Amino acid sequence: MSQELTCITCPMGCRLVVERLPGGEGGGELSVSGNRCPRGAAYAREELLAPKRTVTATCRALASRSSGAARGMAAVRRIPCKTTAPFPKERVDELLAAIYVLEESLPVERGRVLIHDALGLGIDVVATRSLG
Repeated sequence: MSQELTCITCPMGCRLVVERLPGGEGGGELSVSGNRCPRGAAYAREELLAPKRTVTATCRALASRSSGAARGMAAVRRIPCKTTAPFPKERVDELLAAIYVLEESLPVERGRVLIHDALGLGIDVVATRSLG
């Protein structure tokens, strides 16, 4: 059985055809065709065997009580953030849950680590924008 993918590692967008060959561990080797460079074959193997995604989200930012002081509330904003490397696709929902409960005090600088070693996978979540 073959599967078709479009390679996203470069702007060429090669149309890949991937076939699982019989034998070997885990159901066999993968045969990739249609790629114009080695990156296409590597992309297809990773996408089918261990897919990963760069995760982008926002977490809660707690500002000082300057504007909300009269009402007795802190102003709430969102801090855009992302993973520093592609994250295993099957654990993205778990990571998003951790990001959505995160509350960071302002100011925050772009690149600041908001979650170190997310879910024990060695990948950090960092702020992608400075907010003050």
